Amino acid sequence: MTIRNRKPLIALIVAASSVLAIPAMAQTAQQSAAQAQTQAAQAQQSAAQADQAADAATGAAAQASAQAGGGGGQTWASVDTDGDGAISKTEAQVNAGLAQVFDQADTNKDGKLTPDEYKAYVAAQQGAAAGGNAAPGR
Repeated sequence: MTIRNRKPLIALIVAASSVLAIPAMAQTAQQSAAQAQTQAAQAQQSAAQADQAADAATGAAAQASAQAGGGGGQTWASVDTDGDGAISKTEAQVNAGLAQVFDQADTNKDGKLTPDEYKAYVAAQQGAAAGGNAAPGR
């Protein structure tokens, strides 16, 4: 075989190899795409599970907070036994914490604690607590 005959033969081998390699590369790309889709689906499922866990934790924390608040999970309606929308000093006696702060929270001193008065009292107490913790020693 002469050198002239080898060059076309080598070119033919290289071309044939390239043609045969293209389907193999395409198959590898398809497999990679399928793996990427599977991983994306798993990531979405993990995110959904994390959201559910966060929702459950938030609900448990809210329930624990309500129970730890000293009110035993009482609602405004359960304390307001006469159903007039306000809590009297007598009605407040069923909740020791509320009975202690009733006079301070009843800002208009009419003997009835409205939801707005109570919310304002709680907000003022939280603001005072936050202010006291923000700059100790000042």
